[in-house]
Amino acid sequence: MADVAVVGAGLMGHALALVFALGGHTVRLTDNNPETLARAPNLMATALATLTENGEVDASHDRQWLSAAVRCVPTLADTVKGASVVIEAVLERPDVKTVLYDQLQSLMEPDAILASNTSNLDIFPLVPEALQERTIIAHWYTPPYLCDLVDLCPGPATKPGAIETVRDMVKAMGKAPVVFKQMVQGYVANRLQAAMQLEVYRLLDEGLVTPKDIDDSVLHGLALRIPVLGIMAKADFTGLLLMQQGMKNRSYTPPVPQDHSPTLDALIAEGRSGVMAGKGYFDWSDRSPEELFRERDRKLLALKQALRTIGPMEPATGAAGGMAPTTRAAGGMAPTTRAAGPMENT
Repeated sequence: MADVAVVGAGLMGHALALVFALGGHTVRLTDNNPETLARAPNLMATALATLTENGEVDASHDRQWLSAAVRCVPTLADTVKGASVVIEAVLERPDVKTVLYDQLQSLMEPDAILASNTSNLDIFPLVPEALQERTIIAHWYTPPYLCDLVDLCPGPATKPGAIETVRDMVKAMGKAPVVFKQMVQGYVANRLQAAMQLEVYRLLDEGLVTPKDIDDSVLHGLALRIPVLGIMAKADFTGLLLMQQGMKNRSYTPPVPQDHSPTLDALIAEGRSGVMAGKGYFDWSDRSPEELFRERDRKLLALKQALRTIGPMEPATGAAGGMAPTTRAAGGMAPTTRAAGPMENT
């Protein structure tokens, strides 16, 4: 098992620390904001309790285990010292990442791998020459202790073996890595989400629908089919002739990319920044953020466990172009029969 350092203890950082600890690794976690670092143990403990209560991890993984498995360290130097893998999970700002990378080049072990969790930045031009050969992107999805997808991208100078090392590490933890040959900004999932967000903001800004209309359309339409069919298998079931004709008809005009949304800007100006503020597109003020995140995780776990039993549609042979279909590992977890509804808002 590896010695792992996680830099950044915010939304993703503390959760990644928990994931690697559950994978059997020794983890040190740091953040340049003492308050953020101080909140991390309770956030990890809450997530861990949800996992144990729902049978995802053994009950021996309690707070005492967590305090030994993940150490919160106040300094960057002490966090990365001795680590074979350094996970970067700081703000999605080039200036912040550049400063951190400059510090890491003199602090990391000479053979340690730097893995950035960036969602959409091409971080490789920001990385000092001394780190280029051992820097990769390992992008996770929130919450990473439930979402199994991990995007892995090498940089133009990444040495052979760095991607394979991290790929094998995350596969051993039951995750589903997708390995890219080069940097693909947005990967697959984030590109699809970005396209959806453009359309969502257009619909809202033009006053054509409400936020609930959008979520109802996803929950009762797209969401039912995607876990079983994905996107490309769904096209096969629809029929490729129909897909081809739809493209020829050109009945859909994509939105022009914008750098803001009046609807989103107005909500933020009112202090409605999301669950942590009690309100966003919806009013969540009847429950604490901790209660809401725990309810979200419980529902996602119930869905994930049910999908292990249901399983996706699997083609008989490889996909077009000679690409083999992805094999989904069940992970050996027991299925659940408990039904879970969507997150409700007041």
